Amino acid sequence: MPEGDTVWQAARRLHEALAGKALTHSDFRVPKYATVDLTGRTVLNTIPRGKHLLTRFEGDLTLHTHLRMEGAWQVYATGERWRGGPAHQIRVVLGTADRTAVGYRLQVLELLRTHDEERAIGHLGPDLLGPDWDAERALANLLADPARPLGEALLDQRNLAGIGNIYKSELCFLLGATPWLPVGALPADRAEKLPLLAKKLLETNRDRPVRQTTGLHRHDLFVYGRAPRPCLRCRTPVRVADQGDGSRARPTYWCPTCQTGPAPAPGPSRHHRPRRSA
Repeated sequence: MPEGDTVWQAARRLHEALAGKALTHSDFRVPKYATVDLTGRTVLNTIPRGKHLLTRFEGDLTLHTHLRMEGAWQVYATGERWRGGPAHQIRVVLGTADRTAVGYRLQVLELLRTHDEERAIGHLGPDLLGPDWDAERALANLLADPARPLGEALLDQRNLAGIGNIYKSELCFLLGATPWLPVGALPADRAEKLPLLAKKLLETNRDRPVRQTTGLHRHDLFVYGRAPRPCLRCRTPVRVADQGDGSRARPTYWCPTCQTGPAPAPGPSRHHRPRRSA
């Protein structure tokens, strides 16, 4: 699932392509909005909110989208061939005189009044890349359920908005804790550091085409996607196991030497392919 930095980049592309311009073409390819036509409306802006995108139009109207696992917004110049996927995967097309934004495989797509946006995003915690960021509130949210595994608490967008599976694994590595450590068991100094470290990682990567957490020239990530290769710090093989239940389970990577805390017992060798998170 795209993470906060990737969604921030998508919002910037949409804003630069559409903001301040009147739509010359509008095509909603979902049954609920099949008769909606926004042609003639001026696009005011597009902003990210955690992993959500809000595209606002004149007349108190907002298009709320979420990319989930496979969604994407692509922007094309007039006459440019669309390359985001087959036509049947297109959910919405918004065109101006010189740019066309095409939403592919969007699993969340809804039109709402701008003054009702909180109905869609009001449950989110402080946004790591947003104007509402509040490190103290984010930490208090994380610690409100001290028995909850750290990795699960980080993925809960009600605690802080923008962290996905990659940053979950990388943050736990940088904190020296396994993703299964109860968040209340994290030493106080590392707990206080957590929100600031998360914000730093997302801010550092929001302008980069390739996400990096290591600062190393040849390696972008410390543990995510690296099992069973050696840890970059201690050379112990990186491990992977699912964390979470059912459809919410995510492949989670950690170093059993550099990170302390509970973890699943080693099982049969499984080589997870990292799930798409760009």
